[in-house]
Amino acid sequence: MRGLIRSSALFAVPVALLAAAFTLVFYNSALPPSLAGLRVYGPYILFALGGALALAFNRGRALHALIVLCGAYGAQQLWLQQGLDAFAARTVYIALTLFVPLNLAALALMPERGTFNRHGALRLGAILLQAALTAWVALAGQADVIDWAYQKFLDPAPFSAGRIPQLGIALIGLGLLISMATALMTRSAVAAALAGSIVAFAIAAHVPTASLTFSAFTAMAELMVTVAVLQDTFRMAFRDELTGIPSRRALNERLAGLGRTYTVAMIDVDHFKNFNDTYGHDLGDQVLKMVAAHIAGVGGGGRAFRYGGEEFTILFPGKEADEAMPHLEALREEIESYQVALRGTDRPKKAKGSKRQRGGWRGKNAVSVTVSIGLAERNDRLATPQAVIEAADRALYRAKDKGRNRVSR
Repeated sequence: MRGLIRSSALFAVPVALLAAAFTLVFYNSALPPSLAGLRVYGPYILFALGGALALAFNRGRALHALIVLCGAYGAQQLWLQQGLDAFAARTVYIALTLFVPLNLAALALMPERGTFNRHGALRLGAILLQAALTAWVALAGQADVIDWAYQKFLDPAPFSAGRIPQLGIALIGLGLLISMATALMTRSAVAAALAGSIVAFAIAAHVPTASLTFSAFTAMAELMVTVAVLQDTFRMAFRDELTGIPSRRALNERLAGLGRTYTVAMIDVDHFKNFNDTYGHDLGDQVLKMVAAHIAGVGGGGRAFRYGGEEFTILFPGKEADEAMPHLEALREEIESYQVALRGTDRPKKAKGSKRQRGGWRGKNAVSVTVSIGLAERNDRLATPQAVIEAADRALYRAKDKGRNRVSR
């Protein structure tokens, strides 16, 4: 259920902005005359705003997506408003329906590698090459190429309906599937925004001569990408990159807003350094992800955070220690019983020149870990969040001194 909610939230902004674009188009008279210029210049303004943010936060994928969307709008303004009768207009239109979804899907798949580097230069070069190819086809009068791109591969409706050529429809559908799947697998706000941008572009491209529709949906696509930059930056600041749960910075902000009753639990993975030295850091990372996933699902209204290294924190707002204890015991038992699969035994036991093992552990197929937990509640003696955390940390060390794999107060 939580996964379904998170997946739905991922696409909340694109869906909301698509709805806003429909509202702008169908109720365009609501825009006051003093702001009528936004119908023409809005996409350029949002491109400048989003581009500035992408540059400031070094988000190369977002910057190049904005370049693609703004370029598509500029092409529509220059060549498509008067219709598609001219050969140049037909060439530009088919190029947009093919290259825009292709570029957005490719950007969704790519890892983030910044802006001013060879990766950014290659992405920009690919976009410019597409523009040059389109210009060459238009200027050279390559009618055979354009006729082939416009041909109908399937006759029955709905494949033969609509303005967009079937080849463009195929790439739009493929690009949407790729970007949505990437967003769901990576939980990336940028990938979700690119999926929404493909939908917005498809709606705009369906009526290429309608300036208001093209402007509104292009502007909303750019706004999706811009908001995604802010979401991605927020995630980097307040989410732990490895485990995906809130980070220590998020914990500090949450502590500042607690009431008078709460319990703090400090959790540490037992013998984690030895585990890393024995099985390697790759498997150690998998263990941290597993532990974090279990901690994030703790009952009793607990909120999970990664404190640092192999240490985690759970806040129980409005709960006393006695109320939190059963949930922590259940959590400890779940983690203890979970088996982490090892990789095959055909790899070398030890990496050359290192004490860490590269592959599976000989004679074993799985391994389990345990955690020690210390908890403390806020009271008159422990009146501040820092004092409660320190008390929970002392309780954690008592749990370790008593043999580990236990909950201590």
